[in-house]
Amino acid sequence: MTSPELHDWPPTDHTHRRSEVSAVLGRSEEMWERASYDVLRWRVKTASGFTVDDQGPVAAGDRVQIAAHVLWFKIIEPVEVVSVVEEPDRVGFSYRTLPGHPVSGEEAFVVHRSGDEVRLTVRSLTRPAPQQPWRMMYPLLRVAQLIARRRYLRALRLPRE
Repeated sequence: MTSPELHDWPPTDHTHRRSEVSAVLGRSEEMWERASYDVLRWRVKTASGFTVDDQGPVAAGDRVQIAAHVLWFKIIEPVEVVSVVEEPDRVGFSYRTLPGHPVSGEEAFVVHRSGDEVRLTVRSLTRPAPQQPWRMMYPLLRVAQLIARRRYLRALRLPRE
């Protein structure tokens, strides 16, 4: 659905809210190597405040538990990696949400370069989860998604801790 392997994301149906955002990470071979390594090890998520129960290299079919920490609450987000892209100038992956996730849909994180410019693109397709209380909270979750996307675009620019 989010097609991380494609440079141009074709139109999708209107059953999900669509988002595609992108930012320049830097302009060097070192940035490319670091960002392409990190994106395949969940750093976009972990550097944005989430925890991931498996930070090894992503592989299609992996089922992972992501946790969002909000105030005193820990929200578990079960996901499954759908596809992985490893090309000379494009590296990334997509995952789909599983039952129990606060929203329903798919998200992709792609590091790509043109010349010496290294960019991160985040694509997502979301709609309300079928279960309560998440379905009722969807408008609030949309605000949380906007905040998370801004963090994602900064995540790979930061030095590793």
